[in-house]
Amino acid sequence: MTETAVYAAGGVIWRLVESKIKVLLIHRTAYRDITLPKGKVDPGETLAETAVREIFEETGIRVSLGVPVGVSRYHMPNKRQKIVHYWSAHATDAAIRSSAFVPNREIAAIEWVSPKKALKRLSYPVDVEILENFLRFVEDGVLETFPLIVLRHAKALTREEWKGKDAARPLSPRGRKQAGAAVGQLLAFGPHTIVSSPAVRCVKTVVPLSAATGRRIERTTLISQDAWEEGGSDARRIVGERVRARRPAVLCSHGPVLPDILSEIALATGTLRGSYLGSASALDTGAFSVVHLSATNPGSGIVAIETHEPKV
Repeated sequence: MTETAVYAAGGVIWRLVESKIKVLLIHRTAYRDITLPKGKVDPGETLAETAVREIFEETGIRVSLGVPVGVSRYHMPNKRQKIVHYWSAHATDAAIRSSAFVPNREIAAIEWVSPKKALKRLSYPVDVEILENFLRFVEDGVLETFPLIVLRHAKALTREEWKGKDAARPLSPRGRKQAGAAVGQLLAFGPHTIVSSPAVRCVKTVVPLSAATGRRIERTTLISQDAWEEGGSDARRIVGERVRARRPAVLCSHGPVLPDILSEIALATGTLRGSYLGSASALDTGAFSVVHLSATNPGSGIVAIETHEPKV
């Protein structure tokens, strides 16, 4: 991020009504315009966290993020550039029923309309472009997706600092901060399952996420560094289970194992492998890549990959 630009995030919120897509527009009170839900990044927030928070604050609907659908850039009246990142987000029936939205000083109304009507009614060309990006996914047969989140463990004590077994090497003070700070980022993508190498540095990385979600950590040596070094790892089996499940999942592992995990996701979904896999697996400690797959047809290939750096 640059110091001069103003960053914001939001989403194209969608639902199915009698098998037809509807997208959510907001009518802003002060500006008397029609736009997509979005808002500025708060101090200490990541873009993904901002998108989920702003969508909830403006619509009352809690969502998990789907595929990224673009970035809009424009200059505000004060000449500063505003950069807005958008994701697709499915509004479930339960989330819509739970919405406590009422018209307020910021948002006068929210409205579900067809994409065709939305394209005509949006007040700004940059919003139209974002919606058109979303509709390209729809035209390609990709609407409902699920993420596999490949997470490298947070910063651990170095081998020189630790005299015990490598698998028992704990997180450093910075690593513990990274693990706690990652929770909001990871929650933005709605993980249902947490799978981890049994190494202490991996398990401790996802303990805060487990506490926040109430979901247990599934430990497996099949993605551990010890097994990888001994030739006994099996990322294919773990990835296959997660792709078949078609549910959002976090896979926490080690730097040397991550390329195997990304490669197996590509193989399991019939995706052509390329340099992008190397970029997605070359993660710093505490960073993660989100691999978006079609929930209706995972074999159609990877839909999108995005990488998120640690906050600490």
